[in-house]
Amino acid sequence: MSTRRSGDTIATLATRAGFEVEWEDAHRKVHRVPEKTLSILLERMGLPCGNATQIRQSAAALDAELSGRKLPPLMTAQVGRGIALPAAALKSGSHYRIELESGSIIDGRFTAPKGEEALLAPIDEPGYHTLVIHEQRVTLAVAPSRCYTVADAWRSLRDDERAVAPPLWGVATQLYGLRRVGDGGIGDYSALAQIAAESAKRGAHALAVSPTHAMFSAEPNRFSPYSPSSRLWLNVTHIDPAAVFGKAAARAAMQSADAVDAWSELEGLPLIDWPKAVVLKLKVLRALFENFCTDERAREGTEDTPRALEFHGFCERAGRALEDHARFEALQAAQLAQGGNGHWRNWPEALRDPRSPEVEAFAQAHRHEVDFHLFLQWLAAKGLSHAQYAAHEAGMAVGLIADLAVGCDSAGSHAWSYRDDMLQGVSVGAPPDLFNQAGQSWGLTTFSPRAMRTQGFSAFIDMLRAAFAHAGGIRIDHILGLRRLWLVPEGESASNGAYLRYPLEDLLRLIALESWRHRAIVIGEDLGTVPPGFRERLDEHGIAGIRVLWFERGEDGTGFKPPQAWDRNAVGTTTTHDLPTVAGWWAGSDITWRNRIGQTMARPDGRDPEEAAQEERASDRAELWQSFQQAGVAAPDVEAPPTDNPPVDEALAFVAATPGPLVTFPLEDLLAQSDQPNLPGSIDEHPNWRRRMNLPIDEMFLDDTFCDRLLAVDRARSAATVSTPSANPASEPDTP
Repeated sequence: MSTRRSGDTIATLATRAGFEVEWEDAHRKVHRVPEKTLSILLERMGLPCGNATQIRQSAAALDAELSGRKLPPLMTAQVGRGIALPAAALKSGSHYRIELESGSIIDGRFTAPKGEEALLAPIDEPGYHTLVIHEQRVTLAVAPSRCYTVADAWRSLRDDERAVAPPLWGVATQLYGLRRVGDGGIGDYSALAQIAAESAKRGAHALAVSPTHAMFSAEPNRFSPYSPSSRLWLNVTHIDPAAVFGKAAARAAMQSADAVDAWSELEGLPLIDWPKAVVLKLKVLRALFENFCTDERAREGTEDTPRALEFHGFCERAGRALEDHARFEALQAAQLAQGGNGHWRNWPEALRDPRSPEVEAFAQAHRHEVDFHLFLQWLAAKGLSHAQYAAHEAGMAVGLIADLAVGCDSAGSHAWSYRDDMLQGVSVGAPPDLFNQAGQSWGLTTFSPRAMRTQGFSAFIDMLRAAFAHAGGIRIDHILGLRRLWLVPEGESASNGAYLRYPLEDLLRLIALESWRHRAIVIGEDLGTVPPGFRERLDEHGIAGIRVLWFERGEDGTGFKPPQAWDRNAVGTTTTHDLPTVAGWWAGSDITWRNRIGQTMARPDGRDPEEAAQEERASDRAELWQSFQQAGVAAPDVEAPPTDNPPVDEALAFVAATPGPLVTFPLEDLLAQSDQPNLPGSIDEHPNWRRRMNLPIDEMFLDDTFCDRLLAVDRARSAATVSTPSANPASEPDTP
């Protein structure tokens, strides 16, 4: 086989597998993915192509999956629309039965002409139904036409089908950064409940929260909330030991763990000391667990306490997935204690398989340790659930908006537990662009689209349900990944990757179905290079995008859009966790930071890059101030304030005037702070994910300046006008 023919064949196989063999950069230049990169990525997807025989075998395997000769385990559909089935899998005249979730039965017979797609009549009942054909059972996931929206949440709050939602607003907070007396140096779920209730009293209807995904208990130095061990379970370091068992029990646990003094010391730090704080928190929680077990053993032979019954019920409902996570936590700690490796792919071979006899034997021999991690997840779930309850009880229409990370750490429990569903040996990232000329490799993995089809999307559905479980909405990080993701082979440069396509329509339908089943809104982080038509697709499915002040520029890239020109179906905000705060942007501190860590590029004219960037920022400041004046949120005859006096109130009022159904204001901007939570591209150079609020929550809401800002935001938002979304909220879709 010639080199050219071999290359074409690999490219054809890659295209069939869902890879885009060409991609366009930010300068509109088209690049072709090298054959070597495609070969590695295909290999990592279980499609070896090292020689002609392997290429033929991999092509045959793909053909068998995609030919339609066998129905997949799950098919998605939309309420009221016909459902097309591949002709190759059916015979004309075949009988079928649809078992609806409600218990109703639909019987029918296919009458499609030979070789044409067979159509099932539209199903008007959303849900996970079962199609039965010749003993084969296929799940039909029939979704509403759109997700649950802010307008739906408002009508639910008002108990009025005709209630029109006013312009709502909310707060965005980094959970770990909240302060509460007694928190041990890390923001916790009790602090979240407190800030939700207090914000609701001032008119907020949503509280967007940094990811609460499970991290690595045995590796407390890994604390980026966007690089979790699992997106199915919760971060146990946010547990308040007093929340379930009371202050006396928590105090006793601290004394038993000899942690009282260190606990107070950690609370006083301006930055979180994650290794020390996590170790200490787990030490106290372990003492609490031992006391819980001692109390239950003392009652042996009598009825279980309500708490014990609740704990056992939680574990039973969570099932195998929770047991796997707890086993992973115990296994990883044991491996590290023995001098082994933290990454499960480097464990002894038998321990890499969660279903192996060796893993089962380990779990039985270390049952108490596994139960400890089950206990932690129970407490975390109770804490987060209570925060959502507190938000609703205080009057929020939406409540918590959970943040769903784009992927999970390949070394974590999610990848270990669902290894047949996850991509192995690759990292999710981004190709080179104007801001990151080397590209990005985030060290994360996610689901394989091949496995999604063959496994009936079960892992994706499990993840959605976990995200929705304790929230009134979710924010999907990098929602562009529902269409395609940039994958980089592990160990390769981020530029040596390729886009892999995902079944977008199926994923959007599943999101809409789960959104309604949980009565929770969906927001998609759609920033960056957005493919044509993608935002329109999100609008059609009732998924709100995000619009950030810094990026809402005129069509020619100059000036700032007036509030009324912002997207009417998107959530507006001043900034995000990865971008400068209003005060930081105004002062140019983000530029100083980027220059300090080497992120500013040398200029062809030889000028100092930081100096040039600061001059550009000065021009931007003038344009933004002019926009504030034109919008009527700044006095027309006043010069722009100096860099040390940022126009925070004007920025908040400007965004409050935008027409989207919801706007969110980061706590950092409501407090006029300069430092941003995360500086992308940095690791230790910048204190990412470590900053804490200066004041405890109770003191924060006694601060006149802060409370005046909340009042001003509420008034400004009340004065704004909000449009009817593209999916008319007055006409509610058929819902589960």
